[in-house]
Amino acid sequence: MKSFFPLAFIILLASCQPTSPPAETEAQHSAEISSFDRSFKPAVFTETNRVQRVVALGPEIEALLQQTAKDNHYPGMVYGIVMEGKLVWSSSYGIVNTGNKVPVSTKSLFKIASMSKSFTAMAIMKLVEMGKLELDDEAAAYMPEMKNLVYLTKDATPITIENLLTMTAGFPEDNPWGDRQLEDTPEELQALVAEGLSFSNIPSFGYEYSNTGFAILGQIISNVSGQPYQEFINENIFKPLGMNNTYWEFEGLPEDLLALGYRWEDEQWKPEPLLHDGAFGCMGGLITSLDDFSKYVAYHLSAYPPKNDDEYGPVKRSSLRSMHKPKEPSLMANARDADGNTCPMISGYGYGLSARKDCNAVVYIRHSGGLPGFGSDYRFYPEYDLGIISFANRTYAGAGAINNEVANLIFKKAGLQPRILPASDILLAAQTKVASWLQTNEAGVEEALFAENFFLDFSRDRRIKEYNQALAPIGNVTKVGEMKAINQLRGVFTLTGENGSAEVFFTMSPEKTPKVQQLDVRLKE
Repeated sequence: MKSFFPLAFIILLASCQPTSPPAETEAQHSAEISSFDRSFKPAVFTETNRVQRVVALGPEIEALLQQTAKDNHYPGMVYGIVMEGKLVWSSSYGIVNTGNKVPVSTKSLFKIASMSKSFTAMAIMKLVEMGKLELDDEAAAYMPEMKNLVYLTKDATPITIENLLTMTAGFPEDNPWGDRQLEDTPEELQALVAEGLSFSNIPSFGYEYSNTGFAILGQIISNVSGQPYQEFINENIFKPLGMNNTYWEFEGLPEDLLALGYRWEDEQWKPEPLLHDGAFGCMGGLITSLDDFSKYVAYHLSAYPPKNDDEYGPVKRSSLRSMHKPKEPSLMANARDADGNTCPMISGYGYGLSARKDCNAVVYIRHSGGLPGFGSDYRFYPEYDLGIISFANRTYAGAGAINNEVANLIFKKAGLQPRILPASDILLAAQTKVASWLQTNEAGVEEALFAENFFLDFSRDRRIKEYNQALAPIGNVTKVGEMKAINQLRGVFTLTGENGSAEVFFTMSPEKTPKVQQLDVRLKE
């Protein structure tokens, strides 16, 4: 067994390059929405020292990584955490190859396998924004070879672009067969499709992971854009994000940076041949560094929260958020939390990305990657502005497992909290009126305050009686608490009295001038 190089611990804060683009590209997208609320208040973090608290966990994270790499016989591994638009912490372990034994660094180039898929999906979203295609278009309109496909049933619907993006085209799961097709030429892919593909299901009837579907998307990008998908993605995604060290082909890359792949067999590392770039590369062929990929993760995180800021980057924030929305969600009933307790989770596939939401309503977006010689994983938590990335150069390295451990550690010990949505001006104005009316029952303000259904659903006398009974135990109100927004037209606040407090919930109507359509009061224990 070859020995490992010492673990390199790198903390990157002020020195990190931010993801924000040059000033001249800030407003490259013209907004489709011309009328919007300029008073809108985006969600914000109310806690301080978020990055510092995560970075302080570096020694513990590093120990986890070192143990994982040793236990799983990784020749090399690199790891990073993204927050506030940049790589804020990184660690590297081992070597890029057993020949030159150069230590892994944040600049080392790893094949990231299926983590490539979201770039293909983003390229499709770019073509949608350019008006070149629509997601519900039939895929055969852009790849003629698909017109000869024989579907399973007469009532099947034709494959759409969105079916290919969401793994719902009806093709069978094709791991690990698809991994060995990376070098296929466009002509070989076209011949494969023209000859006919087998279906495991009808389109739109269920999820099944398909590398072939993403290879077809690559061909569609080439056909629609008029240039190889590699060039289109280079120009429209890599270049705007400053990803200048991300590649499709390994030949010609610096030997001291290119990580070679290995499998662990017979108590030794055995080289896995690198496959050249080809028609299937868009499903799993990218080569990149942690430094470069962190810019991509930061860009995805920049889509949150929704806001009125100018757009920047390859696609609009709304397109990024569309990529993150899962289709065909399934329940993982036996999922567990960091403490081993049952915590059911909803999981589904969006556009080149998987999305999950656990029993605590924590959402994260992710994708893993596996090839002969490589294993990788990344995930990001939109409401926490947190991204986690890992690459390793061992066949199908279980990078997702260590990312899960690190995420659990961060949430448990750094105590990160999600963004808080400030109360809108409409909610604040309504809160003042609701708080006053609950104490006075003044009839003169009711027409302007309450929607037409309010006293039709329950009579005025009944409502006043119930609210007064609910508030009686707290005595005279001494304080109106902070308005806690659930959304722009719904929220909760507390009325504190001499003897206790009550929680007040209300939600407003969709009229031009919103009014209170529901109002609930309950005594707080």
